[in-house]
Amino acid sequence: MILAVIEGFVLSFVLLLVCVVNIRNGAVGGVQYYERDVKERVVELGPISAEQIKRNKMLSFIPFAAALLIFAPVMAFCVNGAETFLQGFAQLTAMYAVCGLFDRIFIDWYWVGHTKAWLIEGTEDLMPYINGRVWIRKLVMTIVLYPALAALLSWVFMLFR
Repeated sequence: MILAVIEGFVLSFVLLLVCVVNIRNGAVGGVQYYERDVKERVVELGPISAEQIKRNKMLSFIPFAAALLIFAPVMAFCVNGAETFLQGFAQLTAMYAVCGLFDRIFIDWYWVGHTKAWLIEGTEDLMPYINGRVWIRKLVMTIVLYPALAALLSWVFMLFR
């Protein structure tokens, strides 16, 4: 299980890298992660189009999805030696929990909420970008969806054993 926690930090690092790459030229590059009202305002202001936002969303989704859907299960079942559904589920849930908490606490609460790295000029009146209600919704989704994904992937891996 210790390996699964360490691998959760690897997933967190992948997420961090994706975010850093997206905002390397300014926060507008990561606007796909913001709520709809911020996206609409940024498109109105003109530094990015709705099509570019969609493209950025897909391009940033691919590496993180690969980490969640390929790296994590391969680590749990092929490297860490999970042999049963429950072992795989527990390891994947641990990995996803570490990454999810990193995302909710470090990225959403601290980095977006308490630094200027994600500030987009002209949208200051829409701050905080991740208000309490949105943060709680994301946290609940993390708590529900990551274990569901872990169960699904564990089940799939058990089909092929």
